[in-house]
Amino acid sequence: MLAAEPGVTRILTGGTDVMVQMRAGLAAPALVVDVKHLTGLRAITPEAGGYRIGAAVPGAVMGEHAGLRALWPGAVEGVELIGSTQVQGRATMAGNLCNGSPAADAVPGLVAADAVVRIMGVDGARDCPVIDIPAGPGRTTLAKGDIVTSIFLPARPARSGDAYLRFTPRSEMDIAVVSAAVSLTLGADGAVTAARVALGAVAPTVLLVDEAAQAIIGTRLDDAALAALAAACSAACRPIDDKRGTVAFRTQVAGVLARRAASIARDRAHSAGDAA
Repeated sequence: MLAAEPGVTRILTGGTDVMVQMRAGLAAPALVVDVKHLTGLRAITPEAGGYRIGAAVPGAVMGEHAGLRALWPGAVEGVELIGSTQVQGRATMAGNLCNGSPAADAVPGLVAADAVVRIMGVDGARDCPVIDIPAGPGRTTLAKGDIVTSIFLPARPARSGDAYLRFTPRSEMDIAVVSAAVSLTLGADGAVTAARVALGAVAPTVLLVDEAAQAIIGTRLDDAALAALAAACSAACRPIDDKRGTVAFRTQVAGVLARRAASIARDRAHSAGDAA
């Protein structure tokens, strides 16, 4: 149906973006397909030490899943910042990704987690890293007829942790002016052995900042390492000036948030190691 429709199409999982866009006149789809009742799209399933999250799983359900929260707390935190309590009952991680916003709260945590999207298209199923889905504000790399059916958050080594932070003028019901997500793993000596750092709302798409990760790998996240991390994040920024924040502000705050998120991720990694 989606592939055959010559006009604009939309997929409905939660609808918290689609319905707003339609009511505001920003989208006038010729066809809307509700997929949330398809088998598996509302399930969280253990897989290979990680979790496969159906595209129609609401944020509220993710927030109540103890296993998912324990494995990827930062990724869940990002989803839980989408909208209000009422919105959480409908909004989905997949929908937040497919909306194509550079400020999407769910996406930096997924990129830091190296999460993978499963897509069903007219030629069958395929997997794609989350970072390759956004193509710019309001745009994705998904083809006509493609449906995201799930997102896979992988297993992770012991002594691992992640965190997501954002800056907004209001604490709730707002979108990120700047955001940062960090995922890392510690060795037995407490030094960082692996890391991924992602920034949101500072470029047309979420950024994976390899230089920031390299700045902390091999360190115990002392002040010098955290300063290098912050500097690498600020250097990677390509933001715009708008009514919500200036280029200078976003560039500085990106480094500050990344530094704080790394410290939280480190503490969580230590806690995970102690629990093991």
